[in-house]
Amino acid sequence: MASPRTVTIVALSVALGLFFVFMGTIKLTPRLSKDAYNEMKRAYKSYVRALPLLKKMGINSILLRKSIGVLEVACGIVMTLVPGRPKDVANFFLLLLVLAVLFFHQLVGDPLKRYAHALVFGILLTCRLLIARKPEDRSSEKKPLSGNAEEQPSLYEKAPQGKMKVS
Repeated sequence: MASPRTVTIVALSVALGLFFVFMGTIKLTPRLSKDAYNEMKRAYKSYVRALPLLKKMGINSILLRKSIGVLEVACGIVMTLVPGRPKDVANFFLLLLVLAVLFFHQLVGDPLKRYAHALVFGILLTCRLLIARKPEDRSSEKKPLSGNAEEQPSLYEKAPQGKMKVS
C-alpha cells in the first residue's frame, strides 16, 4: 500500500498540473472561455504598461501572455503525467511563475480578490515541493548500530536512576 506521503504528492501533482494546464490554455486560446481569454489579454496589457522595461526588451503583452501560457501548459503536463524528478523541476518553474504573476498583480495595484488564487496555488506548490523533497521517514526499518541483534539502550535508559541532590 502506498504511504500517505506518496498519496499526497500524487494528488497534489495531478490537481496542480491540471489547474495549470487549464489556466495556460485560457491564456493561449479563447476556446475554453472567451470572457476569461479577453480578461487575460486586458490584464497582460496592463502588466506591460506598468513595467516599461519589458517594452524596452521587445516583450509585448501578447508575447508575455503566450510564453507564460505555454510554460504553464508544459509544466502542468509534466506535473500530471511525468514521474520522478522532472515533476520537482516543473513545480519549481511554476512556483517562480506564480511569484512573477503575484509581482505583476501588485505592480498594477490589483485587489486581493484578483490574485487570491495565485496565492493559494503558490502555497500549494510550495507544500508539494517541500513534501516531495523531504526524505521519507523509515523509522520502522532502523537497524541496530552494533552487529548484535539486541537493541541499544537509549540515552534515557542509561541515565542514572534515583534521587538527584540539589544544593
